[in-house]
Amino acid sequence: MRTLGGSGVPVSELAFGGAVIGNLFTEVSDEQAHEAVTAAWERGIRYFDTAPHYGLGLSEQRLGEALKAYPRSEFTLSTKVGRRLEPTGDSGDDLAHGFAVPATRRRVWDFSADGVRRTLEASLERLGLDRVDVVYLHDPDDHAEQAFHEGYPALEKLRSEGVVGAIGAGMNQAGMLTRFVRETDVDVVLCAGRYTLLDQSALTELLPAAVERGVSVVIGGAFNSGLLADPRPGATYDYARVPGDLLDRALRMKETAERHGIGLRAAALSYCASHPAVASVLVGARSAAEVRDAADQFATPVPPAFWQELRDTGLLTTEEPS
Repeated sequence: MRTLGGSGVPVSELAFGGAVIGNLFTEVSDEQAHEAVTAAWERGIRYFDTAPHYGLGLSEQRLGEALKAYPRSEFTLSTKVGRRLEPTGDSGDDLAHGFAVPATRRRVWDFSADGVRRTLEASLERLGLDRVDVVYLHDPDDHAEQAFHEGYPALEKLRSEGVVGAIGAGMNQAGMLTRFVRETDVDVVLCAGRYTLLDQSALTELLPAAVERGVSVVIGGAFNSGLLADPRPGATYDYARVPGDLLDRALRMKETAERHGIGLRAAALSYCASHPAVASVLVGARSAAEVRDAADQFATPVPPAFWQELRDTGLLTTEEPS
């Protein structure tokens, strides 16, 4: 177990990402979701992440229900603020936002102090819990002014009141997260897809700044939305169809990994965990089998010769891992 910044909040090195059990892209049954969380617990995962955005609250509901079986003191739970959910009379679906759920609610961007508190209160109700351990500002890309001047101070106040243990921001970019690290007193940032075998943009400024400031980083999107899990024609990269050059690169990485007796998924997860700033790596799973596979891959030792071959062939340009 590691701790987030100076907060003392513990996290397991492998974490359960809750977007998929919110019916990301396709439906997952209540039973499948419950079995996935149970398998995560059985494999030693003690950090679970969710958000109101994931399935319009479905992920929070399912995660809270499954975690009722375990002592509250033995797991860490994070959720997010910035998208407040409001009821609608819509009879359609939410697939335009990526989730196979009825559009009974709509998302309202709100990083105000009042919005932060209201969103967190609604999350606690869906989770069936009296507290969460970590709260992130969720994707404030187009709302920087309100996020920094209203949302962040609201989180800081919640932390000082003891309502939450750690605060931070979660995004799919490294630039604004670097600003949070340098200009605020966050404990942790969640960076998705920007420190992977195919995209090391977080390595330029974010990760060095996090080390310097004592801020922890949680890495999401280890497989860049699917390509590094199973590189093939038609695979997705950052939630879009993979460009040909990236597919070729991923396939060459897969061939190299197999020559060294490992799978590409093991290499992808190992890379994400390799930087000293990284406290935990989030992996989404829609079934118990996927959880067990992720845990097995995460535990697989990656030989140094593999990393060296990637560098020798130009497939990897960083010095990490050694």
